[in-house]
Formats: sequence, structure tokens, C-alpha cells
Amino acid sequence: MPSNIPPSPSAHLHAHHEGDAKHLHVAEERSQNTLIFALVLTLCLAVVEVIAGVSSNSLALISDAGHVVTDAASLGLALLAQLIAKRPPSARHSFGFGRAEALAAFVNGLAMLAVVAWILYEAVQRFTAPSHVQGAIVFIVAAAGLMINLGVAWLLSRDQGSLNTRAALINVMGDLLGSLAALAAGAVIYLTGWMQIDPLLSVLVSLLILKTTVAILRESYHSLMEGVPHAIDYLKVGEDLAHMPGVLSVHDLHVWDMSPGQPALIGHLEIGSLAEWPAVLASVNAMLLERHGIDHVTLQPEAHD
Repeated sequence: MPSNIPPSPSAHLHAHHEGDAKHLHVAEERSQNTLIFALVLTLCLAVVEVIAGVSSNSLALISDAGHVVTDAASLGLALLAQLIAKRPPSARHSFGFGRAEALAAFVNGLAMLAVVAWILYEAVQRFTAPSHVQGAIVFIVAAAGLMINLGVAWLLSRDQGSLNTRAALINVMGDLLGSLAALAAGAVIYLTGWMQIDPLLSVLVSLLILKTTVAILRESYHSLMEGVPHAIDYLKVGEDLAHMPGVLSVHDLHVWDMSPGQPALIGHLEIGSLAEWPAVLASVNAMLLERHGIDHVTLQPEAHD
């Protein structure tokens, strides 16, 4: 489908010619209907759980709503990444906009840390002074939330072609545990009247949120700091380059992800003679793609003499 975005004045500078990297700096066209529908369902569930949690005075339900918000954020980021990544590179953003996902994820992770801290603080207060919780409302809303989460998980499982969608599915599967915890809290309170189960299970859900949040922060920080992709062994890349025929030494070597799943490499290779460079470069490019999956390669030759 043709793009409605007109080419930028710098489009020729971003063009890839024969022998250059095969990928573009624009994401492939992909349907967002699944993500949009899942996002709407998840946001509706979060709103219902917050309202029900406040009206029933259930911290477990509110903490589960916080976990649902993390799922909505992951879905929203996946959708936002697909939309922003379609924008072509510009004169000010020559690598495109794939890193916007990491920036948004990092900000979202910091916000969720504040939510976890608030839930844990409230849980400590309720352990010492239990509040009355309407167990029946908690049970009914948690049961509805469990069904919605199952529906969202089923939707996302049908679209496994997107890395972002697969990551969002993992978060939704984790949220099923939060719904089960709220469901258990409502049942225990309704049947036994033991109010401490509410802050206890809210702490468990908060720890689940914390685990997901820390993972998001770690991954987004690694991307923003242009870390070496996890699937690539930096030392092995340097070793393989140094042992290529015609290469005398390697220095100033950098490997990073320009956008998720698109690694790039730059470096300097010392060779015997510049006349050997075309053959050396061809063999090096083939090796990097075959052994390490690196397609976007920029190397500078330096003659030994």
C-alpha cells in the first residue's frame, strides 16, 4: 500500500543501494486492529477495576488495576511503536524513529515504580488497621477481569508476527495472576471476613508489577544507552573480524541496535593494502550477516603502511 507521507528532501541520503543493508529505516506495514481492540478492552477493565476497587475499598482490586495499566501501557507502546516507526528518516533523525518505543517504555516504567510504592505503603497501613472490604463486589469484578484478560490473551496469541505483540502477550499472561489474586481475595473476604487477605494479596500483585517494571526499565535503558544487542557477542564479533583473511587488526568497534531487531556495526579494519579492500569488505559483510545477523555495516579501511 503506498505511503501518504511525502518523501523528505533528504530521502536520497537515506537510500540503500546495491550492496548496502537490506532493511529500511521504516517499519513494515502491519495491521494494528488486534492491538487496538486489545488496548480498548484492557483500558475498560482498568477503569472498571479502579472504580470498583475504590467503591469496595479493596486494595487488591486497585493493585490489580495497576497491573492492568502496565498491560495497557505495553499494548499502547506496541501500537505507538508501529505507528511512529512508519515515519521515514528525516534530516534531523537519520536513523528513523524506532527508538521512540524504548523512550516511552522507560518513562512508563518510572511511573509504575511510583504506583508500586503507593500500593505497598497502603498495604502496610491496612495490615495494622484493616479496612472493611466488600468481598462480593471484589469477587464479581475480578471474575469479569479474568474473562477479559483471557479474551485479550487469545486475541494477541493470533498475531505472533510482531515482536511487540508477543511481548504484550507475556504481560497479559502475567496479569491473569493478578486477576486470580483479586478473585481469591474477594472469595476469602466474603466467606470468612478475614480482611488482611486484601493487603496481603495486593503486596503479591505489586511484586508482580515490580518484576515486570524492572524488566521494562532494564531493557529500555539498555536500548537508550545503545547497548550491544543481547543476541550478539561483542567479543566474538571482534574475534571473527580479526581472523578474516586480509585483516591485520580491528579497533574502534561498536555494535548497537538502531531499532529493535536491527543491529548495526561500525569499526576500523587495518589491512595490508587498500587494493585488497573490495574483496575483504565483501567477505566481512557476508560473515557478519551469516554468523551474527548484522546487516547494517559501516567499516573504514586503514592501510598497514
